[in-house]
Amino acid sequence: MGDDTLTPAQKELYEWLSDYIAANHHSPSIRQMMQAMGLRSPAPIQSRLRHLQEKGWITWKEGHARTLQLLGEAFSGIPVLGAVAAGGLVETFDDVQEKLDFNSVLQTRGLFALTVNGDSMIDSYIADGDIVLMEPVQEPSRIRNGTVVSAMVPGAGTTLKHFFREGSLVRLEAANPAYEPIKLEAAEVQIQGKLLAVWRQT
Repeated sequence: MGDDTLTPAQKELYEWLSDYIAANHHSPSIRQMMQAMGLRSPAPIQSRLRHLQEKGWITWKEGHARTLQLLGEAFSGIPVLGAVAAGGLVETFDDVQEKLDFNSVLQTRGLFALTVNGDSMIDSYIADGDIVLMEPVQEPSRIRNGTVVSAMVPGAGTTLKHFFREGSLVRLEAANPAYEPIKLEAAEVQIQGKLLAVWRQT
């Protein structure tokens, strides 16, 4: 979070975004922000978002409202940005002697969550309806083979698969023999994130 304080207009938008994301578990559209702020043009919203990003309160890929995430001091949860084609298993034990401290993980900038649609990752214990927590990938060239990633595939949207590099090609492999691997030129595949955690909503 930056040192710069927010103007009243920026603070108003940030607080509304915080409430909206806490209630809806995803970021709103520019149009929804315009309506909430009583504005008829997207320009003032985009300006405020740019300032919030510069001051370290949000991350936002301009032109893609659904990529907006909060970074401010009021950590209210990880945003579910959408659904991913494919699916985790969380086991609990009664004799746990220590607790994991997730604070440092959850404060990693850019974390996002996806709802899994489908059964293509079922053999990796990722099932339809599960939530996957993803960590942004800064350098796709350094992803290890076998890593579970969310990838944008041209014409098919976002999919959750095991990543393998084969020369200039990328192979996205399901964890279900019913699904054929997807092979594409590396330049055609946009790796959005790598799997950090999976949990099942009961």
